[in-house]
Amino acid sequence: MSRATILRVPPLSPQLHDAVGEQYDAVDPADLPARRDDVVGIVCTNTGRVDGDLIASLPRLGVIVNHGVGYDNIDVPAALARGIAISNTPDVLDDAVAETAIALLLAVRREVVAADRFVRDGRWPDGPYPLTAQVADSRVGIIGLGRIGRAVATRLEALGCAVSYHNRRQVPDVDYTYAASPAALAAAVDNLVVVVPGGAGTEALIDRSVLDALGPDGVLVNIARGSVVDEPELVAALREGRLGGAGLDVYADEPRVPEELTTMDNVVLLPHVASGTHVTRAAMRALTLDNLAAWLADGTLRTPIPELSAR
Repeated sequence: MSRATILRVPPLSPQLHDAVGEQYDAVDPADLPARRDDVVGIVCTNTGRVDGDLIASLPRLGVIVNHGVGYDNIDVPAALARGIAISNTPDVLDDAVAETAIALLLAVRREVVAADRFVRDGRWPDGPYPLTAQVADSRVGIIGLGRIGRAVATRLEALGCAVSYHNRRQVPDVDYTYAASPAALAAAVDNLVVVVPGGAGTEALIDRSVLDALGPDGVLVNIARGSVVDEPELVAALREGRLGGAGLDVYADEPRVPEELTTMDNVVLLPHVASGTHVTRAAMRALTLDNLAAWLADGTLRTPIPELSAR
Protein backbone atom coordinates (compact mmCIF):
# COMPACT_ATOMS: atom_id res chain seq x y z
CA MET A 1 0.00 0.00 0.00
CA SER A 2 1.45 3.38 -1.01
CA ARG A 3 2.11 5.96 1.65
CA ALA A 4 0.51 9.41 1.66
CA THR A 5 2.68 12.20 0.32
CA ILE A 6 3.21 14.91 2.91
CA LEU A 7 5.01 18.23 2.43
CA ARG A 8 7.29 19.27 5.30
CA VAL A 9 7.38 23.07 5.49
CA PRO A 10 10.45 24.22 7.40
CA PRO A 11 11.44 24.95 10.03
CA LEU A 12 10.53 21.69 11.77
CA SER A 13 12.24 20.19 14.77
CA PRO A 14 14.52 17.27 13.85
CA GLN A 15 12.18 14.91 15.69
CA LEU A 16 9.07 16.03 13.78
CA HIS A 17 10.95 16.18 10.48
CA ASP A 18 12.18 12.62 10.93
CA ALA A 19 8.84 11.28 12.21
CA VAL A 20 7.04 12.52 9.10
CA GLY A 21 9.72 10.91 6.95
CA GLU A 22 9.41 7.60 8.77
CA GLN A 23 5.62 7.41 8.54
CA TYR A 24 4.89 8.99 5.16
CA ASP A 25 6.24 9.73 1.73
CA ALA A 26 7.75 13.03 2.82
CA VAL A 27 8.73 15.77 0.42
CA ASP A 28 10.45 19.08 1.10
CA PRO A 29 10.01 22.43 -0.72
CA ALA A 30 13.00 21.69 -2.97
CA ASP A 31 11.18 18.58 -4.23
CA LEU A 32 7.96 20.38 -5.14
CA PRO A 33 8.50 21.05 -8.86
CA ALA A 34 8.24 17.32 -9.50
CA ARG A 35 5.88 16.37 -6.67
CA ARG A 36 3.16 19.05 -6.52
CA ASP A 37 0.47 16.74 -7.83
CA ASP A 38 1.23 14.11 -5.16
CA VAL A 39 0.98 16.18 -1.98
CA VAL A 40 -2.17 15.56 0.09
CA GLY A 41 -1.04 17.09 3.37
CA ILE A 42 1.26 19.72 4.88
CA VAL A 43 3.05 19.60 8.22
CA CYS A 44 4.29 22.98 9.44
CA THR A 45 5.08 24.94 12.57
CA ASN A 46 3.76 28.40 13.34
CA THR A 47 6.95 29.90 11.93
CA GLY A 48 6.65 28.06 8.60
CA ARG A 49 4.68 30.12 6.07
CA VAL A 50 1.85 28.37 4.20
CA ASP A 51 0.55 31.13 1.96
CA GLY A 52 -2.14 31.25 -0.68
CA ASP A 53 0.27 30.65 -3.53
CA LEU A 54 1.58 27.45 -1.97
CA ILE A 55 -1.95 26.24 -1.23
CA ALA A 56 -3.08 27.00 -4.79
CA SER A 57 -0.12 25.12 -6.25
CA LEU A 58 -1.08 21.79 -4.62
CA PRO A 59 -4.16 20.41 -6.39
CA ARG A 60 -4.66 17.39 -4.08
CA LEU A 61 -3.98 19.18 -0.79
CA GLY A 62 -6.57 18.22 1.80
CA VAL A 63 -5.10 18.97 5.22
CA ILE A 64 -2.65 21.33 6.93
CA VAL A 65 -1.49 20.22 10.37
CA ASN A 66 0.22 22.94 12.36
CA HIS A 67 2.65 22.28 15.20
CA GLY A 68 1.67 25.21 17.44
CA VAL A 69 -1.40 26.77 18.96
CA GLY A 70 -1.06 29.89 16.79
CA TYR A 71 -1.65 29.50 13.05
CA ASP A 72 -1.31 33.00 11.61
CA ASN A 73 1.42 31.50 9.42
CA ILE A 74 -1.35 29.87 7.35
CA ASP A 75 -3.59 31.65 4.85
CA VAL A 76 -6.72 30.30 6.50
CA PRO A 77 -9.28 31.90 4.14
CA ALA A 78 -7.47 30.46 1.11
CA ALA A 79 -7.40 27.00 2.68
CA LEU A 80 -11.02 27.01 3.83
CA ALA A 81 -12.17 28.24 0.43
CA ARG A 82 -10.70 25.03 -0.99
CA GLY A 83 -12.27 22.87 1.73
CA ILE A 84 -8.86 22.12 3.21
CA ALA A 85 -8.86 21.01 6.85
CA ILE A 86 -6.54 22.75 9.35
CA SER A 87 -5.46 21.67 12.83
CA ASN A 88 -3.34 23.19 15.57
CA THR A 89 -2.08 22.00 18.97
CA PRO A 90 -4.06 23.73 21.75
CA ASP A 91 -4.12 22.78 25.44
CA VAL A 92 -0.88 20.77 25.54
CA LEU A 93 1.28 23.90 25.78
CA ASP A 94 -0.84 25.97 28.15
CA ASP A 95 1.19 25.24 31.29
CA ALA A 96 4.58 25.90 29.71
CA VAL A 97 3.51 29.18 28.13
CA ALA A 98 1.75 30.35 31.29
CA GLU A 99 4.77 29.73 33.47
CA THR A 100 6.92 31.63 30.96
CA ALA A 101 4.60 34.60 31.34
CA ILE A 102 4.98 34.45 35.10
CA ALA A 103 8.74 34.02 34.79
CA LEU A 104 9.00 37.12 32.60
CA LEU A 105 6.83 39.18 34.91
CA LEU A 106 8.85 38.16 37.96
CA ALA A 107 12.13 38.68 36.12
CA VAL A 108 11.21 42.24 35.16
CA ARG A 109 9.63 43.29 38.46
CA ARG A 110 12.31 41.69 40.66
CA GLU A 111 15.08 42.70 38.21
CA VAL A 112 16.39 39.13 38.14
CA VAL A 113 18.60 39.52 35.08
CA ALA A 114 20.07 42.84 36.19
CA ALA A 115 20.69 41.48 39.70
CA ASP A 116 22.40 38.41 38.27
CA ARG A 117 24.68 40.68 36.25
CA PHE A 118 25.32 42.75 39.38
CA VAL A 119 26.73 39.65 41.13
CA ARG A 120 28.67 38.39 38.10
CA ASP A 121 30.26 41.79 37.55
CA GLY A 122 31.62 41.79 41.11
CA ARG A 123 29.65 44.86 42.21
CA TRP A 124 28.09 43.35 45.34
CA PRO A 125 31.09 44.10 47.61
CA ASP A 126 30.56 47.78 46.81
CA GLY A 127 27.09 47.77 48.33
CA PRO A 128 23.71 46.01 48.23
CA TYR A 129 21.51 45.80 45.16
CA PRO A 130 18.72 48.41 45.12
CA LEU A 131 15.24 47.47 46.27
CA THR A 132 12.81 46.29 43.59
CA ALA A 133 9.07 46.12 43.02
CA GLN A 134 7.17 42.86 43.55
CA VAL A 135 4.45 40.94 41.76
CA ALA A 136 2.57 39.62 44.81
CA ASP A 137 -0.62 41.58 45.51
CA SER A 138 -0.24 43.64 42.34
CA ARG A 139 -2.96 44.27 39.77
CA VAL A 140 -2.48 42.27 36.58
CA GLY A 141 -4.47 42.57 33.37
CA ILE A 142 -4.65 39.81 30.77
CA ILE A 143 -5.37 40.60 27.13
CA GLY A 144 -6.98 37.38 25.88
CA LEU A 145 -8.60 35.11 28.44
CA GLY A 146 -8.50 31.89 26.44
CA ARG A 147 -6.93 28.63 27.56
CA ILE A 148 -3.48 30.10 28.08
CA GLY A 149 -4.85 33.32 29.55
CA ARG A 150 -6.76 31.35 32.15
CA ALA A 151 -3.67 29.31 32.99
CA VAL A 152 -1.79 32.59 33.54
CA ALA A 153 -4.64 33.90 35.68
CA THR A 154 -4.68 30.90 38.04
CA ARG A 155 -0.95 31.29 38.65
CA LEU A 156 -1.38 34.99 39.32
CA GLU A 157 -4.13 34.25 41.81
CA ALA A 158 -1.71 32.02 43.71
CA LEU A 159 0.54 35.08 44.02
CA GLY A 160 -2.31 37.09 45.49
CA CYS A 161 -2.73 39.27 42.40
CA ALA A 162 -5.97 40.99 41.46
CA VAL A 163 -6.70 39.74 37.94
CA SER A 164 -8.73 41.55 35.30
CA TYR A 165 -8.99 40.99 31.56
CA HIS A 166 -10.08 42.16 28.13
CA ASN A 167 -11.49 39.90 25.43
CA ARG A 168 -13.42 40.60 22.27
CA ARG A 169 -16.36 39.21 24.27
CA GLN A 170 -16.85 39.01 28.01
CA VAL A 171 -16.26 35.51 29.37
CA PRO A 172 -19.39 34.39 31.23
CA ASP A 173 -17.97 31.87 33.69
CA VAL A 174 -15.17 33.80 35.41
CA ASP A 175 -15.06 36.20 38.33
CA TYR A 176 -12.26 38.38 36.98
CA THR A 177 -13.09 42.03 36.30
CA TYR A 178 -13.78 42.75 32.64
CA ALA A 179 -12.48 45.85 30.85
CA ALA A 180 -14.15 47.09 27.67
CA SER A 181 -10.91 47.91 25.82
CA PRO A 182 -7.17 47.21 26.01
CA ALA A 183 -6.52 50.83 27.00
CA ALA A 184 -9.14 50.70 29.75
CA LEU A 185 -7.58 47.51 31.09
CA ALA A 186 -4.05 48.96 30.94
CA ALA A 187 -5.14 52.07 32.87
CA ALA A 188 -6.47 49.91 35.71
CA VAL A 189 -3.49 47.60 36.29
CA ASP A 190 0.19 47.55 37.25
CA ASN A 191 1.15 44.77 34.83
CA LEU A 192 -0.30 43.75 31.47
CA VAL A 193 0.11 40.26 29.97
CA VAL A 194 -0.68 39.76 26.27
CA VAL A 195 -1.95 36.31 25.24
CA VAL A 196 -4.07 36.91 22.11
CA PRO A 197 -3.55 35.12 18.76
CA GLY A 198 -1.62 36.84 16.01
CA GLY A 199 -3.04 37.84 12.64
CA ALA A 200 -4.64 40.85 11.01
CA GLY A 201 -7.32 41.15 13.67
CA THR A 202 -4.84 41.80 16.48
CA GLU A 203 -2.03 43.59 14.64
CA ALA A 204 -0.70 46.50 16.75
CA LEU A 205 -3.50 45.93 19.27
CA ILE A 206 -1.08 47.16 21.92
CA ASP A 207 -0.46 50.62 20.54
CA ARG A 208 0.69 53.93 22.00
CA SER A 209 -2.63 54.56 23.73
CA VAL A 210 -2.39 51.24 25.59
CA LEU A 211 1.27 51.72 26.50
CA ASP A 212 0.62 55.23 27.77
CA ALA A 213 -2.35 53.98 29.78
CA LEU A 214 -0.12 51.36 31.41
CA GLY A 215 2.28 54.17 32.22
CA PRO A 216 5.77 54.78 33.59
CA ASP A 217 5.31 52.34 36.47
CA GLY A 218 3.69 49.62 34.35
CA VAL A 219 5.18 46.44 32.92
CA LEU A 220 4.16 44.75 29.66
CA VAL A 221 4.65 41.00 29.11
CA ASN A 222 4.14 39.62 25.60
CA ILE A 223 3.95 35.86 25.06
CA ALA A 224 1.52 36.14 22.14
CA ARG A 225 2.93 37.29 18.79
CA GLY A 226 5.29 40.14 18.03
CA SER A 227 2.74 41.60 15.61
CA VAL A 228 0.28 42.22 18.46
CA VAL A 229 2.48 45.00 19.88
CA ASP A 230 3.41 48.13 17.93
CA GLU A 231 7.12 47.50 18.36
CA PRO A 232 8.44 50.98 17.42
CA GLU A 233 5.98 52.50 19.90
CA LEU A 234 7.07 50.01 22.55
CA VAL A 235 10.74 50.91 22.07
CA ALA A 236 9.91 54.62 22.18
CA ALA A 237 7.80 54.25 25.33
CA LEU A 238 10.61 52.42 27.12
CA ARG A 239 13.26 54.86 25.92
CA GLU A 240 11.24 57.89 26.96
CA GLY A 241 10.24 56.46 30.34
CA ARG A 242 6.54 56.32 29.47
CA LEU A 243 6.57 52.57 30.23
CA GLY A 244 8.26 51.03 33.23
CA GLY A 245 9.49 47.76 31.73
CA ALA A 246 8.79 44.82 29.45
CA GLY A 247 9.23 41.06 29.34
CA LEU A 248 9.20 39.78 25.76
CA ASP A 249 9.27 36.31 24.23
CA VAL A 250 8.13 37.38 20.75
CA TYR A 251 9.05 40.11 18.27
CA ALA A 252 7.80 41.67 15.06
CA ASP A 253 10.59 40.36 12.81
CA GLU A 254 12.02 37.25 14.46
CA PRO A 255 14.79 36.40 14.97
CA ARG A 256 15.75 40.06 14.64
CA VAL A 257 15.24 42.06 17.83
CA PRO A 258 15.47 45.87 17.96
CA GLU A 259 19.00 46.61 19.13
CA GLU A 260 17.81 49.33 21.50
CA LEU A 261 15.87 46.75 23.52
CA THR A 262 19.05 44.75 24.15
CA THR A 263 20.63 47.70 25.98
CA MET A 264 17.77 48.28 28.46
CA ASP A 265 18.04 46.92 32.00
CA ASN A 266 14.27 47.15 32.48
CA VAL A 267 13.62 44.71 29.63
CA VAL A 268 13.96 40.91 29.73
CA LEU A 269 14.27 39.21 26.34
CA LEU A 270 13.63 35.55 25.51
CA PRO A 271 14.08 33.92 22.06
CA HIS A 272 10.46 32.74 21.51
CA VAL A 273 10.75 29.78 23.89
CA ALA A 274 7.47 29.96 25.84
CA SER A 275 6.46 26.41 24.87
CA GLY A 276 10.06 25.19 24.72
CA THR A 277 10.12 22.36 27.24
CA HIS A 278 10.87 18.70 26.47
CA VAL A 279 7.48 17.60 27.80
CA THR A 280 5.47 20.23 25.94
CA ARG A 281 7.20 19.85 22.59
CA ALA A 282 6.83 16.06 22.73
CA ALA A 283 3.09 16.47 23.40
CA MET A 284 2.76 19.01 20.58
CA ARG A 285 4.59 16.68 18.20
CA ALA A 286 2.39 13.73 19.14
CA LEU A 287 -0.80 15.78 18.67
CA THR A 288 0.41 17.05 15.29
CA LEU A 289 1.03 13.51 14.08
CA ASP A 290 -2.26 12.28 15.57
CA ASN A 291 -4.16 14.97 13.66
CA LEU A 292 -2.50 13.94 10.43
CA ALA A 293 -3.12 10.24 10.99
CA ALA A 294 -6.77 10.82 11.90
CA TRP A 295 -7.44 12.91 8.81
CA LEU A 296 -5.80 10.35 6.53
CA ALA A 297 -7.80 7.56 8.19
CA ASP A 298 -11.29 9.05 8.17
CA GLY A 299 -11.18 12.77 7.37
CA THR A 300 -11.49 13.95 10.99
CA LEU A 301 -9.14 16.01 13.13
CA ARG A 302 -8.52 15.74 16.86
CA THR A 303 -8.06 19.50 17.24
CA PRO A 304 -9.46 21.45 14.28
CA ILE A 305 -8.98 25.21 14.37
CA PRO A 306 -12.06 27.12 15.60
CA GLU A 307 -12.81 28.51 12.13
CA LEU A 308 -13.16 24.96 10.84
CA SER A 309 -15.30 23.80 13.76
CA ALA A 310 -17.68 26.71 13.19
CA ARG A 311 -18.42 25.74 9.58
